[in-house]
Amino acid sequence: MTWTMPPEWAPQDRVWMAFPRVGNTLGDDAASADEARDTWAAVANAVAGFEPVTMVVDPSAVPEARRRLGGEVEIVEAPLDDFWMRDIGPTFVLDESGSLGAVDWTFNGWGANAWATWERDDRIARFVAETSGATHLPSPLVNEGGGIHVDGEGTVLLTETVQLDPRRNPYATKERVEWELRRTLGASTFVWLPRGLTRDYESAGTRGHVDMVAAFARPGTVLLHWQDDPSHPDYAVVRQVRATLEGATDAAGRALEIIELPAPATLRDDEGFVDWNYANHLVVNGGVIACGYGEPAADARAAAILGEAYGREVVTIDARPILERGGGIHCITQQQPSPGVR
Repeated sequence: MTWTMPPEWAPQDRVWMAFPRVGNTLGDDAASADEARDTWAAVANAVAGFEPVTMVVDPSAVPEARRRLGGEVEIVEAPLDDFWMRDIGPTFVLDESGSLGAVDWTFNGWGANAWATWERDDRIARFVAETSGATHLPSPLVNEGGGIHVDGEGTVLLTETVQLDPRRNPYATKERVEWELRRTLGASTFVWLPRGLTRDYESAGTRGHVDMVAAFARPGTVLLHWQDDPSHPDYAVVRQVRATLEGATDAAGRALEIIELPAPATLRDDEGFVDWNYANHLVVNGGVIACGYGEPAADARAAAILGEAYGREVVTIDARPILERGGGIHCITQQQPSPGVR
């Protein structure tokens, strides 16, 4: 049986999310915690304007979730450690007949981070697979959904610092990782980016998730986060990534067209250089849910680029409470493709 991961712009049955629960990621400050809950809910409610949403909620967080989520958002209960559904949930795939499968990557808290717990999160992919009726496809590869991006035609973007991370896969080689991605995703061409954004290598980061820096908009076309201020360390990073993309070809043998997504003007917050970017967006049926950063001109410019790239309506959500916790809108969501789409 051959499994293939559809591109993110393919028709979707629903989007899966996980609701914030009390813990290290949510934080101890009550006002900040409520801001995070409100932001996760705002993303869910925005997606629900385009397609169904299923929210996995830890039993302890059900009252908070019900207060914030619209009635059209389905709630299912399961124990959680954290709430980054892109990473703890499955990656959905389809077989030759169009039946749904769910790749259950091995999850170890983004490389066994000292602050992370993951005993409950490591069970979420199976739970989502069973709840969705998908065939459960376990994988021995320690990986997260934010660490891959596909074009639906066999090309996958990934970074050398994630799948080859010795704290994730100590015996991995590129050849072994590529073999597993062929088996699980139907990938045939691998574009290994050298690294991710600078902040992603701090203690709460993922050490280089691709979905913070680049995304396919269509076959042959990549949206690339672009930092044009030389004082920001990502100025050098994005140029290194661009050089790799410029030297790559996709599964169809095409050179990649690159569309720059300029960064917002803000360079720093209280913790240091920010990783604010517009590459970390969610494509839904007829729309795009984009990160906003309270900068009207930059947010509008990014929405226009995304709208033109996908030919869809763009809804912008202030994502700063998500970015403060280490990810973006793409990181907290996971799309389930419609059966029969390859």
